[in-house]
Amino acid sequence: MTIWNLGSINADLVYRVPHLPAPGETLSATAREVWLGGKGANMSVAAARAGAHVRHVGAVGRDGAWMVERLLEYGVDTRGIATRDGASGHAVIAVDPAGENLILLHPGANREVSGETVAAALEEAAPGDSFLFQNETSAQEEGAAAAAARGLRVVHAAAPFEAEAVRAVLPHLDLLVLNAVEAAQLEAATGRDLSDLTVADIVVTLGSEGCRWIATARGEVVTIPALPVTPVDTTGAGDTFTGYLVAGLDRGMPMRQALGLATRAAALMVTRAGTADVIPDLAEVQAMRLG
Repeated sequence: MTIWNLGSINADLVYRVPHLPAPGETLSATAREVWLGGKGANMSVAAARAGAHVRHVGAVGRDGAWMVERLLEYGVDTRGIATRDGASGHAVIAVDPAGENLILLHPGANREVSGETVAAALEEAAPGDSFLFQNETSAQEEGAAAAAARGLRVVHAAAPFEAEAVRAVLPHLDLLVLNAVEAAQLEAATGRDLSDLTVADIVVTLGSEGCRWIATARGEVVTIPALPVTPVDTTGAGDTFTGYLVAGLDRGMPMRQALGLATRAAALMVTRAGTADVIPDLAEVQAMRLG
């Protein structure tokens, strides 16, 4: 099967800082690094490294050829990535010694993906494939509707969170992934508990506490505990989790097993500094030792 990922592609400019800056504070960084990033690119790399066939759909500017080449090196099919005249997306990321981060995002070409581009890419999709998307590109609603009409599993990672963007795609979703803050925001915006939504499966990531799976049709809630690790950098951990989760489901794993795999991958990811370039592969995740 294939995972079709309508996703952002960013250059991540990472600055190591003694602490996350307060409003109005000028702070000197201790180091600077440039990585391939963007939630979409991260999830494509994670899913590919988990053994899935991934077709990325998105856009970069004329300064973004190196990012497309890097995705290709990591096993991602890049034929669905268009080149636009403007700048590529990029993120400025501050990371403190505890691994917590602060992110400023410029969408650039990610917001220039057309519905026609997505529809053209999905012409090759088949029932049983998966369609994954986040909230860092344009054409999300068109893509979700087209994927659902073709019989694909439609998965939305609702970040960065915007209530109206999630509302627009809810009717098309089979799986919704969001963190605890985003879950609370969605419940406030809809006036409904997550368990009352029409999405079949909802996964809420809880950071160091693991994740919660809500199977709405069965009224079942399952908690998967986190693994004990010492974090170095939490950037990209959630994207790694989602990419591995969708890859596991694509390979036919039951949800509980796919969540366990995703939890291991995210735990290993937080022990590394960087984003897409350091996402672990399946062999590393399976060989991971705890304690």
